Amino acid sequence: IDKTIFVGGGLKKDGKREVLRRRLGKNESASFWLSVLTDLKARGVEDILVTATDNLKGFTEAIRSVFPLSTKQICIVHQIRNACRFVVWKDRKPFTADMKGIYTAPNRDAAQLALDQLEGKWGQKYGYAIKSWRENWEELTAFLDFPLEIRKIIYTTNIIENLNGKIRKYTKNKLSYPTDEAVLKSVFLAVMEATKKWTMPIRDWGMILNQFMIMFENRLKL
Repeated sequence: IDKTIFVGGGLKKDGKREVLRRRLGKNESASFWLSVLTDLKARGVEDILVTATDNLKGFTEAIRSVFPLSTKQICIVHQIRNACRFVVWKDRKPFTADMKGIYTAPNRDAAQLALDQLEGKWGQKYGYAIKSWRENWEELTAFLDFPLEIRKIIYTTNIIENLNGKIRKYTKNKLSYPTDEAVLKSVFLAVMEATKKWTMPIRDWGMILNQFMIMFENRLKL
């Protein structure tokens, strides 16, 4: 039976990365993510200021239920890939270049204008690619409400993607595992190895923390 390891991580108040959860599952659903987030809360996660996800099925709804105050950001990199699924190969490079105007915009109004321009140019040919932006617009542009330093760390799930890459490198030679426990043990060892270097805060954390303190003064206590 094919199963997937779902990995969740975050930044603590000291700016250091931490793996919060590893969960083995067969499929994604709102109930699955609800159980994951409920477990995190039960284990001591009191609040999440910003969540960055790759728009997995039911994830945003589950976040709203368990951590309703969290700002929800859908990974821009995943959105670009998702939109490009509807675009033929020869058009992908110019289409991707035109999408860049959306996520590099200085604010939401400019991003909206860039999306409208994208639709004006490509809408008749690639309506579903445009629709994928509009259907998740609030969550795709949430990062634009933040200063530039914070935008860099929340507009994509790169922290988790890098970790996933290291886990795959560690486990790729195994074609199958006899038990779920064997899978979890192997992933645990991969995570332990990958996180050995997570000893320092992320770059510019002092400035970023100050910005978070201003934006979330009633929620962020040191």
